Amino acid sequence: MLTWENYADQWAALHGGVDPRSARPEVRRFARAAYQTGKVLARLRVPPAVVTAAGLLLAVATPVLAVRHGGWPALAAVLVLASAAADGVDGAVAVIAGRTSALGYVYDALADRLSELCWLLALWLVGVPGWLAVLGLAVAWLHEYVRARAAGAGMAEIGVLTLAERPTRVVLAAGGLLLAALGALFNRDVSAGSATLVAGVWVIVGLVGLVQLLVAVVRALRTAAPPVGAPPTVPAAGPATGSAQDAPTEDLSPGRARPEREAETLPLLLDPRE
Repeated sequence: MLTWENYADQWAALHGGVDPRSARPEVRRFARAAYQTGKVLARLRVPPAVVTAAGLLLAVATPVLAVRHGGWPALAAVLVLASAAADGVDGAVAVIAGRTSALGYVYDALADRLSELCWLLALWLVGVPGWLAVLGLAVAWLHEYVRARAAGAGMAEIGVLTLAERPTRVVLAAGGLLLAALGALFNRDVSAGSATLVAGVWVIVGLVGLVQLLVAVVRALRTAAPPVGAPPTVPAAGPATGSAQDAPTEDLSPGRARPEREAETLPLLLDPRE
C-alpha cells in the first residue's frame, strides 16, 4: 500500500507537478482525505471505474431533486459535493491500487463534464435563465478544452491553476442550490434570484479563469516545438544574389546541342544499377 509521501509524488505527476503537500490548504486537505478514503476502497478491491460511475450517478440525481423545489435543492447541493468527492476518490483508488490508465483518464474527464451539465441543469430547474445556464456550461467546457489542446501541443497538463478550476464550480453549484432552497422559505422569486446570481458569478469567474489560462498557454507554447504530426515549417526564400543580366544565356536554336548542364542532371534521375 502506498504511503502518503509516495501517493503525493504520483498525484503531483498526474496533476502537472502541483504538489498536494505544499498546495493551498483546501487542496492539501482534499488530497489527504481522498488518500485516506482511497486506501479503504483499494483494500476492498473496489475498481476506480465503479467510483467514477457512482459519482456520475450522484450528479445525475441532482436535477431530479432540484425539480421538486421547496427544500429539496438543499439535498441536491449535498449531492453536488458528494459527486465531486467521488471524482477525487476515484483517482486516489487508481493510484493506490496501481490501476491508472489512459482510458481511465478519458472516462474521468468525460464524467466531470457530464456532472457539470447536471449541476447547471439543476440550477436551471430552480430558476436560472436557460441562456445563462448554457453560457456557464460553455465557459467551463471551453476552459477544459483549451487546457487539453494546449497539453497536446506540449504545455504541462495543468499549466496554471486559474480562478475557475473545478473546485470553484463545485462550490458555486452547491452554493446556488443551497441559496435556492433557503430562498424558497420566503418565495419562489427570491429562490430563483439567488440561483441566478450564483450562475452569473460562475460565468464571470469562468471568463476570468479562461483569460488566465490563455495567458499561461501563450507563455508556455511561444517557444515550444510543434506537436508531432504538424506540417514542417518551410524556410522563407533568401534574397537573390545576382541579377537576371548575370545569368548565362542558352542558345536553343534548331540544330544546337542542349547545354551540358542538362546532361549532368540525368544521373540523378536514373539509377545506374538498373
